[in-house]
Amino acid sequence: MLSKNSVRLNMALGALSLIALLFSHLALTDIYHGEASAAAEWAVLQVSAAVFVMFIALTLLNLRRVLKQLPQQ
Repeated sequence: MLSKNSVRLNMALGALSLIALLFSHLALTDIYHGEASAAAEWAVLQVSAAVFVMFIALTLLNLRRVLKQLPQQ
């Protein structure tokens, strides 16, 4: 059964993913322009990728739960 908490978590991860997308763009722009030390930018990209993976996994899990609750056709 799909709970309100899992939907709220999914929405929070969605919002966090949008923010991570913005930071990823900024990090990639710095890397492209030849930032002297790009270690921080790569760390931002790694954290962003982890957020994206969590969001996608939770979304797929929640959609699977919704499919199980729908009536058969």
